[in-house]
Amino acid sequence: MSEGDDVLTIPLRWINSKGMVINKIITLERGSYLIGVKYRVENSSAEKLSATFFGQLKRDQLVEEDNSGGGLGIRAYLGSAYSTKEKRYERYDFDDMNEANLNVSTEGGWIAYLQHYFISAWVPDQSKVNQIATLTPGGMGIIRVMSPKVTVNPGELLEVGGHLYLGPKIQEKLEVIADGLDLTVDYGFLWWIGQPLFWLLHWFNSIIGSWGLAIIMVTVTVKSLFYPLSNAQYRSFAKMRTIQPKITALKERIGDDRQKMSQAMMELYKKEKVNPLGGCLPLLVQMPVFIALYWVLLETVELRHAEFYLWIHDLSAKDPYYILPLLMGASMFLMQKMQPVAATMDPMQQKIMQFMPVIMTVFFLFFPAGLVLYWLVNNLLSIAQQLYVTRKIEREFAEKNSKKSLSKPSKKQKS
Repeated sequence: MSEGDDVLTIPLRWINSKGMVINKIITLERGSYLIGVKYRVENSSAEKLSATFFGQLKRDQLVEEDNSGGGLGIRAYLGSAYSTKEKRYERYDFDDMNEANLNVSTEGGWIAYLQHYFISAWVPDQSKVNQIATLTPGGMGIIRVMSPKVTVNPGELLEVGGHLYLGPKIQEKLEVIADGLDLTVDYGFLWWIGQPLFWLLHWFNSIIGSWGLAIIMVTVTVKSLFYPLSNAQYRSFAKMRTIQPKITALKERIGDDRQKMSQAMMELYKKEKVNPLGGCLPLLVQMPVFIALYWVLLETVELRHAEFYLWIHDLSAKDPYYILPLLMGASMFLMQKMQPVAATMDPMQQKIMQFMPVIMTVFFLFFPAGLVLYWLVNNLLSIAQQLYVTRKIEREFAEKNSKKSLSKPSKKQKS
């Protein structure tokens, strides 16, 4: 493409001995990942011809190692997907292909190969009824689209065409090409939470101009929305800490009788108005949002090669010096120390819990830096909130005990 030109047209021409001329015209636009493919059929022969638009992609069925999701066995989807009038977005992986090849007709539609941040998609004429199909010859995975056959009479000229998208999964570009193509940015079954989180992430980046800071701002926003639930969780932890001396006294008095200890604990919780599940329920409510945000950060191609400060040059790759994972592990260790240990937990369970920060740190060593940044900031905010709530509850507890001691008459007054 010459300097100053925005469009490059590549004409290819084929002529047979009977006078049929086929012109294949490939159109490239500057700054666009969408390629126009058009066939112009000129029938200069004395016979009728039939023509159809045909687009095909193929690759081997080898699923490559993908550590995009870190060391937890979570990986971005690798395989094909398609769209019909009835199904806006449907995955069709290699196992599906080997079980039964796809062969459907639909108005419009598209078919594509997805590989983490990238997509290769054939988009035929959306006004026609097209055929979408897969084939699996010799261990290959082939996807194709075909438009309806059209008769070209002698002396007539016919044009058929479509588009081929080869590029990153950028939602704002995909949604204008074909219906449902933007859904290839797949946030899983929690997409209805993930999509608003992506819009929020994108909005913060448009204002701040840094994807790393945008991740931090989204984390702060989500944490703020769940502040009341987190507050209830940390109040429960704090109350458990204030009655810890009484729990210790029960252990010394009851000993190893676990059934009797459980009954005594329930009576103590009831007397002190402490909910033993109060710290778990708020966390369970928040988990879907955390998982959805995890998938958003995993699927967002804009984070690829996005720099942050100091040593982080790519938020989609692991931290080259493992500083963020180690800081995250330290924050998890501190959070664990701040939480009360359940009285009914046996020594083996306690040892396992003590090793959890170490185990999680090892996993996070291979996570993309953007994901680790999110988790680290979330932990730091949790620590700050828990410290604030714990100190507040301890002051309330101290004031309550002080009032009780003042309200009790002294021995001299009794006599």
